Amino acid sequence: MKDKLNDLYEKFVADLIRHFHLKKNAVFKLYWDLSLEQRHKVRLAAFAFAILVAGIIIGRVTIVNRVVKIEKSEKGVKVEKTGAMSITLPGIKLNPEIYIFQEAKISNVPVEIKVPGRLAFNAEKSKVLAARAPGRVERIFAFEGATVDMGSPAIELYSPEYLSAQQEFLLSAKTASILASNKSTNDLLADAVMTQQAAANRMRNLGSSDADIEMLEKSGKPQNSLLMRSPIKGVVTKRAVEPGAIINAGDVLLTLSDPKALWFLGNVFEQDIRSIAKGQTLTLRTEAYPDKEFIAKANYIAPAIDPVTRALLIRCDVENSEGLLRSDMYVSAKLKTGSADAIVVPQSAIIRVREQRFLIIKEGQESYRRLEIGGYDLDGKQFAITVGVKAGAQILIEGAVLLNDRFARQED
Repeated sequence: MKDKLNDLYEKFVADLIRHFHLKKNAVFKLYWDLSLEQRHKVRLAAFAFAILVAGIIIGRVTIVNRVVKIEKSEKGVKVEKTGAMSITLPGIKLNPEIYIFQEAKISNVPVEIKVPGRLAFNAEKSKVLAARAPGRVERIFAFEGATVDMGSPAIELYSPEYLSAQQEFLLSAKTASILASNKSTNDLLADAVMTQQAAANRMRNLGSSDADIEMLEKSGKPQNSLLMRSPIKGVVTKRAVEPGAIINAGDVLLTLSDPKALWFLGNVFEQDIRSIAKGQTLTLRTEAYPDKEFIAKANYIAPAIDPVTRALLIRCDVENSEGLLRSDMYVSAKLKTGSADAIVVPQSAIIRVREQRFLIIKEGQESYRRLEIGGYDLDGKQFAITVGVKAGAQILIEGAVLLNDRFARQED
């Protein structure tokens, strides 16, 4: 049995060697049948494969199985749901030239409500120059932006009706003069004088001045055109006609306004309505003059809330004696309603995140805390803190935004 197994083994080995030689000869034959260029590519591929295998073997042999200890550094930051944040910066000293702290002190500050709005010309002191008779615009003396004095010519208008009124006046004046020189009866003379006065009033209704009527009576010659004069001293804010235009009685020609008589039209929100009353004085500020205050006095409060804005309209007379303000300027008004105790800090101390307000205080040598606060702007440069900080705290008034960015990086 053993001999039989040995024979079978020797036969298997012999067949395997013979098969290998056959395969080897076939591979060699296939290789040598290739062209010179193809044999070169095969050698390069074999060389690259050998390098890859050698690299894998060397890597497997030289690998060192060791445990690497990764230390988890604890961040010195703690964030609360309210947004308050405590942070420790061990070994870090803040530059006192960049990060400036100030002790919190209680001050008595005014309590104010904000009233946003815009400026407009005072409609009570604005005038519209309208045609009182049909005619044709011959000339325009004052265009938009032009400054006019009361009684100065604004528009020259040709009007047949005005010519007729002048002729009627001249006829009645001549009749009255003849009757007066002939010493006619008092009744006839009185009727003639009344007719003359009626003709003069008709000329006034058409826009003629008393000086024009006196000149007509002295010269006895009617004028071809009517000079329409400015009824106020102000500025032309709107022009509705062009030279040569045909107009009808009642057509608006010019709108004139007094630039020193303005209105402030403000919107008071519902929660502040109880604080508003006629006669109150408001302080206005504009972006054009951020360091200057203007005074306004409330003269009208709307009887109903605007259904769209949900605000109450308040109108104020504005002092614009220097002529700095312009109509349609957006302004922000403040109304003082009382006073309160608060901690006043510069605006640079306030960190704004959406609708929230924060500031940073120093708790220890290397520890800081960011707190949510409540309060209101005082004058655009200062902020009055009414909730969130106690007196004596060291408040970061310069560099708050920079330190807050460091907090955010630690938090991430």
